[in-house]
Parts: sequence; C-alpha cells; structure tokens
Amino acid sequence: MHVQFPPKPTLPGAFWDGRVTTGSPGILPDETESAPAPQSSDESPYCEAETLPTVEKEKPARESSETDLEIEDTEKFFTIGQKELYLEACKLVGTVPVSYFIRNIEESYVNLNHHGLGPKGTKAIAIALVSNTTVTKLELEDNCIMEEGVLSLVEMLQENYYLQEMNISNNNLDLKGARIISEFLQRDSSSIWNLELSGNNLKEEAAELLSQALSTNYRIKELDLSHNQFSDAGGEHLGQMLSINVGLQSLDLSWNHFHVRGAVALCNGLRSNVTLKKLDLSMNGFGNEGALALGEVLRLNSSLTYLDVSCNDISNEGASEISRGLEYNENLKVLKLFLNPISMDGALLLILAIKRNPKSSMEELDISNVLVTEQFTKTLDGVYAVHPQLNVVYKAVPGLSVKKTVFLWTNPMKLIQSYADQQKITVVDFLKSLNPAGTMKMHVGEFRKAMVQQNKVPLNQYQLGELIKRLDEKTGMVNFSFLNMPKT
Repeated sequence: MHVQFPPKPTLPGAFWDGRVTTGSPGILPDETESAPAPQSSDESPYCEAETLPTVEKEKPARESSETDLEIEDTEKFFTIGQKELYLEACKLVGTVPVSYFIRNIEESYVNLNHHGLGPKGTKAIAIALVSNTTVTKLELEDNCIMEEGVLSLVEMLQENYYLQEMNISNNNLDLKGARIISEFLQRDSSSIWNLELSGNNLKEEAAELLSQALSTNYRIKELDLSHNQFSDAGGEHLGQMLSINVGLQSLDLSWNHFHVRGAVALCNGLRSNVTLKKLDLSMNGFGNEGALALGEVLRLNSSLTYLDVSCNDISNEGASEISRGLEYNENLKVLKLFLNPISMDGALLLILAIKRNPKSSMEELDISNVLVTEQFTKTLDGVYAVHPQLNVVYKAVPGLSVKKTVFLWTNPMKLIQSYADQQKITVVDFLKSLNPAGTMKMHVGEFRKAMVQQNKVPLNQYQLGELIKRLDEKTGMVNFSFLNMPKT
C-alpha cells in the first residue's frame, strides 16, 4: 500500500501530519488503494509514511498544511523532553498515558506487553519514539494494536534508526497487518533485525506477502512466526524465500500446520540456504516423509547449528532418515526430537550415527521422552568417549542403575570445592583452568568436553549435567564468575 500525501512543512524528527483542533483526536487513515485527498486545516489529522532524508533544525516556513503537533516555535522540538513529548502525543490522540513508559522512556529495554494500548495508545508511543535514541528493544505483545497500530509503528521506524528489536506478537494483525509489515520490510530501510510476529492469525496469503518481502530484505536476522495458521501452501512460499534469503539467522515456525508437502518445501529451501543457524519447527506434522527431507538437509546444509523438530509425528523410520544426515553433518550442535514416537531402537540409530561421524559438532540430542535400558547407556558411554562434548537427554527406566541413581545426589559443586580446598585454590581458579582463554565464560560444548577429559574431579554424565544447569546462561555459554570465592 503506497499512500501519497500533500506537501507539508518539515517538522524536525517527526512524520505526523494533521492539525490539532477542538474536534476529535487524530486517528490513522483506513487502508485504501487510492491516495487520500488533501485535508483542510479543519479536518482530522492523519499519519504520513514519508521518510525524511535529513533532520533539519531550521524553522520551516509556515504553510497551510497541518501538523499533529502544532508547535509555535519549532525550535522547542529539540529541547522538549522525551516524557513531555509523549504526554503531548497522548493528548493529541486522546489516550491515557502509560506510567511505565514514562518511567522507562530513557531505558534501552521497554516492556509494554499486556498494557491494553490499542491503536491510539500505540500511535502515542510511536510519536514519542520518532526522535528517541535510547530504546533499542520494544515489547508490545498482546495490546490489540491491529493494523492501525502497525501502521504507526512502521512509520516511526522510517525515522528511528536506534530501535533494533520489536515484539508485536498476539495483536490480531491478520492479513491487513501482514501487508503493512511486508511493505515495510520491502523498503529495507530500518534498523530492526529482530521481529516477533507470533500468534497474529497469519495465514497463507500472509505467508506469501512476508516471503516476498524477505526475499529482498537482508536486515532481519531473527524472525518469530510461531503460533500462526500457516499450512502447506505457506510452507511452499516460505521454502522459496529460504532458498534465496541471505539475512535470516533464526526462524521460529513452531505451532503452525505444516505437514508433508509443507515440510518438503521448507526443506528444499533449506538445502541451499547458507545463513540460517537456528530453526524451530516443533509442534507441526512433518511425519516420516518430512523426516526424510530433513535428513537430506542435514547431509547438505552447512549453516544450521540448532534444529527443533519436537512433536512432529516422527517414528523410528523417520529417526533412521535423520540419522543418515547426522553421519555427514559437521555443524549441527543441538537436535531436539522430544515428544516424537521414537523408541530405544530409533534412539540407538541416532547416537550411533553421531559416533560414526568424527567431525560431528553435536552437543545436545533431546529424546527425553524415550525410555532406555542399561544397554543403551553403555552404548552411549562409548559415544561419549568419541564425542565428550555431547549430552543426550533421555528418560531412564526406573531402577536402571542404583549406582548412578546415588550419583544423582552427589552435588558436583561439593566435589569441585573439595578438590579446590585440597589444592588451596578457589572453585573459579579450577574452572578457569579448563578454559584456554582463561576467562569466566566458556561455550557449553567446550566446557563439557573439558570436564570429561580432565581427571582431577571425575564426574559422571548426570553430575556434569547438573553442573552445567547451574552455570548455563541459556545462551550457549557457561558463566562461573558468580562462584568467585576467596581462597582457603
């Protein structure tokens, strides 16, 4: 949707046009295919999506056109505080100011989830953010902003080059909102690199629009499209996009309705994709045919490091196809297959495939609903010997091993503390010695491998798992700086 507007005096740092009168507050224009007629000074204000190429501090000449914020002396615009600007915007659109936003308008992270903003409240926020240089991440989930609010936000983003992450999930955007976002993405002119659109009732047409935009937009690095209504046709559009997109690094398509045709289409796109690192496809319906396509992706793709296909109706047959890909893959670190109907036989195929691949980078295999026997754990010990960085999450049969069960109650930190006390060093000194860089942070896989290979404080897989849970920052890194204890 391209809307043209009549000429107006440039108000520095703002994109809003329309005079404030004693009548109704300004509202956003309805989506239309034709350009609106120029408004007189007595008509309601409207938004202008024009991008200002430069910010001028010179007072513009007075003209007959209108501005939402009618300022007698435009030089005031540069001295007015952010809070005052927001309060003026609230008066302009006729909405109640949000006290949290007033308190945090100068912070880098602003969380306005579940605040009931609606389109008008969103417009006021957008006006205030046009010239804001501190907010880099904005959360607006569940605010019923609808397409009018989206229009305000994308117009703001044409002016604000500081905002980088935005969450507008669960906002009833539907097709109209998707069209506005798609046209915004095609302009590829903002600094947004992380966009969350989960739960917005987006369907096949929206998938087509977004795919077209992302085929040319390379700024978006992380995109969340989970909990929408995409099915196989949407998968075909998204698959075509993935085959040519060179910007996306993380894509969440969980909780949609992809089945075999959509799964194959997505995988066809992934085969040639060279930038996507993290992909969440959980809670769909790939089945074993989709798993076959995934196995081929793992054999050919060299960029994916994280793949979640939990709850996709993949059985042992599908696990066998995926295992064929794992034999060749050198980059995947995390594979989640939780809540699939895989038995111990399928689990064995997966871990043996990793064992046969000397170049495997696998750090986590999640098959936590699979019941295994002691035979499986013995085989797994052999896999760990080859790939000490690997952690396999499974469900042990009750009474699997009394000895191992006892180990679960031995606190690994106590064992490390005991060794540190004997050597008259701190726990942190010991952990830092495992890191070649000598720093307080370490990649989880490298830390696991170092702990397995060291022989000063022997830990089994259970204890090591508990230790990593305590140190893991949930970012793929362990951090032991908070353990900095004085020497004894």
